[in-house]
Amino acid sequence: MTRGNPAAQTAFGPMVLAAIEQNEPPQRRLVDDDLAAQFLPARMRALVATTRVAPVRRTVMAAVQRSGPGLWSSIACRKRLIDERLSDPLNETDAVVVLGAGLDTRGCRIARHSDMPVFEVDQAVNIERKAAVLQRVLGGTPPSVHLVSADLERDDLMAALQAAGYDASRRTFFIVEGVTQYLSPDAVRTTLAALGTAGKGSRLVFSYIRQDFVDGTNLYGAPSLHRRFRGRHPMWHTGLVPEQLGEWLSDLGWQLVEQAGPSYYRDLYIRPTGRRLAASPIEWTAVAQR
Repeated sequence: MTRGNPAAQTAFGPMVLAAIEQNEPPQRRLVDDDLAAQFLPARMRALVATTRVAPVRRTVMAAVQRSGPGLWSSIACRKRLIDERLSDPLNETDAVVVLGAGLDTRGCRIARHSDMPVFEVDQAVNIERKAAVLQRVLGGTPPSVHLVSADLERDDLMAALQAAGYDASRRTFFIVEGVTQYLSPDAVRTTLAALGTAGKGSRLVFSYIRQDFVDGTNLYGAPSLHRRFRGRHPMWHTGLVPEQLGEWLSDLGWQLVEQAGPSYYRDLYIRPTGRRLAASPIEWTAVAQR
């Protein structure tokens, strides 16, 4: 179903990583997600199961690190940062919207203790797959979770959300994780500007790839990663510049609150685990507010 749609296939990788992290002792994990493995297809669940053995787990992590130095840590840490910002007791939120939701488990984890509406947006192929996964794992989609099919390159995002019951005047926590690089620059601007019309007090967390890596002027020691995503059939189309992000977001209706890069992840998340890992300078995560 996804063979002709490479971007849709990227839903699996981050969730496999999150699932493998659960096989680390609790004090050594970079992220907690007890549903991650259950949401994966059988063959990937089998792979994750093999990593309960520490040497196998280290081998798998090392293979990922060779293809993209530091990306394992960056992906795990961005997930943790988003979870922490979402669960911040000072963060008053009426709804959550997850763009490019893929196999993301947050909606179901929220549904365990809250009836706050969560809208998960993705391409039709991923929404169909997610519905099947929820049926298999939970017996159906939780009442507070709304699956919304939309193509961010072509469809009217806010119209699709509103058709699913979303109220754009509410304070919303928007999550755009691992998405912006797969969109065209125009689609990124259009999408974030549309989200910028949400109610006052809304927040936005999104990850992005540095522009200098996308255009190839700085490969940050990851030439194979650049070839994979920017080679003959490029999947990454958009990059952003950390130093220019505040002004760029302001034009789209958002105020930049913070950015997290490799040093942030190293000091706050990696060092306390005692693991000798580095985070990638290629990907950053930003938090903004309305």
